[in-house]
Amino acid sequence: MTMAGLCCRRNHTVQKLLLRSLVPSNSFDGSSSPPITLPRLASLNNAGKNKLFLRSLVTSTGPKSSNSPPLVLSHPASVDNGNDGKYGSRGRVVCVTSGKGGVGKTTSAASFALGMALQGRKTCVVDFDIGLRNLDIHLGMERRVIFDFVNVLLGECKLNQALIKDKRSDQLSMLAASQTRDKDSLTVEGVEKVLSELTASFDYVVLDSPAGIESGARHAMYFADDAIIVTNPELSSCRDADKMIGFISSRSRRAELGDSMPVSQTLLITRYDPTRVEADESLSIADIEELLGLPVVGVIPEAKSVLTCTNLGSPVITLGEKDPAAGAYSDMVHRFLGEEKELRFTTAERYHFSNGILDDHNN
Repeated sequence: MTMAGLCCRRNHTVQKLLLRSLVPSNSFDGSSSPPITLPRLASLNNAGKNKLFLRSLVTSTGPKSSNSPPLVLSHPASVDNGNDGKYGSRGRVVCVTSGKGGVGKTTSAASFALGMALQGRKTCVVDFDIGLRNLDIHLGMERRVIFDFVNVLLGECKLNQALIKDKRSDQLSMLAASQTRDKDSLTVEGVEKVLSELTASFDYVVLDSPAGIESGARHAMYFADDAIIVTNPELSSCRDADKMIGFISSRSRRAELGDSMPVSQTLLITRYDPTRVEADESLSIADIEELLGLPVVGVIPEAKSVLTCTNLGSPVITLGEKDPAAGAYSDMVHRFLGEEKELRFTTAERYHFSNGILDDHNN
């Protein structure tokens, strides 16, 4: 055999061994990857391309095979209606997410989680924005963070050491994100283990997802039973939300398993200004429902109180029914829990945006 032939054969052997060592143990959903032909490998002729190619294999999401190990987080059917006890029971995982950044996910996650706790549901809210922690500020807990999500994932502390109890409700706890690590710290196996522990102790585990479809958002939505898609009434926000809706429908664990109900997805419209809608300067609720094809769980009006509450470290919902944004978040919680609530603060004559308070009709 010629020297060129020997070198080619050696390169093929090294690439095969490298694939065997990486792919089976690190695939996104725990399944084996499909076989890769040698001609395809040979076309990746430099180290940079090889690394990118292998990384794409490691994070692929094919369906689980029948030989997959037992699920650490119990089967989604355990929390679906009509569960006959076959899969046991656990708390529900609710992902608050969006396609576009800056639409009010963390503001909404904080008020939603506290609202659920005030309704008697034991709730834990988890910040998945690794490296850019903000949820603790919205809840007024920034000075109490000792251990974080990544510390738990790496086994540097117990989960109960990292959980912070809310002072307003003993039914609410928070797990903060790390400010010093990056999103590569998240693994499917690690996240599943933490969520398994949380859902064994809490009725609802609310995941505050970062925007987009990068690692933090993918890991947040993967185990979701419910997804609340947050969007502003403008076209670019809705287009990005549509992308996230499709991503959840096809890349979540429920989609992969295929033997349970799909993720329940609803829309939360924030920064809604009916005056601008009537002037055709903003999308209406009907426009957004038509574009995205999901039911609306809440409409939060534009209000100065949102920024004030963020700076004070207090969720908007704490302001009570006299504040429109707080009242809208309260209505959203009730709708999520299955109650019938008419949408409020959606017509210009019922709300004055100049001062952020209700008009004389007061309803």
